[in-house]
Amino acid sequence: MFKRCLLIGGLLFTQLNCSAHMNEKQHYSATQLVAAVQEQNHDAVMKALKAGAAVNTTDKNGRSLLLMATRNKDVVMAKLLVANGADVNQQDEIRDSPFLYAGASGSAELVQLYLQHGARFDVFNRYNGSALIPACERGHTEVVSILAHTPGFPIDHINRLGWTALLEAIILGDGSAVYVDIVRILIDAGCAIHIPDNDGITPLQHARLKGYKEIAALLSRS
Repeated sequence: MFKRCLLIGGLLFTQLNCSAHMNEKQHYSATQLVAAVQEQNHDAVMKALKAGAAVNTTDKNGRSLLLMATRNKDVVMAKLLVANGADVNQQDEIRDSPFLYAGASGSAELVQLYLQHGARFDVFNRYNGSALIPACERGHTEVVSILAHTPGFPIDHINRLGWTALLEAIILGDGSAVYVDIVRILIDAGCAIHIPDNDGITPLQHARLKGYKEIAALLSRS
């Protein structure tokens, strides 16, 4: 009888433990986890992940937790998520990924982090562009330098508009010192300077048409 009571007690204890563990997991719903990331509540996210929450959970727009952290430039959160297996290439409904967004927004520290954790160079944004192309457009010199000198990175990739990173820097840049530096970085990294746009206009011709004398001089000497 005593042994039977012990057995029943043990079973009840096990069931209660399992139930409590399940409740702990259920406590962190996708909505709560998304909110914790958006609120930059690192402790709550860490507890949720330890309780078994899915690290690649998405919101209603398909944005992953890591993409949200990237958009917030929350490096601490990004490191936490990556350490728990977050996918740096996971794309949302408009094809943004943490790596692509980090490049486009000039988050150099996050770009480096994602390069160290499996960033893919064959995943492109909605313009069929790489992380480098919008970084050139927006004048993010540090990110441009990192990506242009990353072995295997497609520095001469052509997006849906028919533009390389070099063309984007010239066509959408303003010819200021920042864009001169970006063009110099791309040239030093070995980009192909003669690839034209869809109308057959080369980077040098664009620079001359826009009156960007320093950029034109760089391209002429290369």
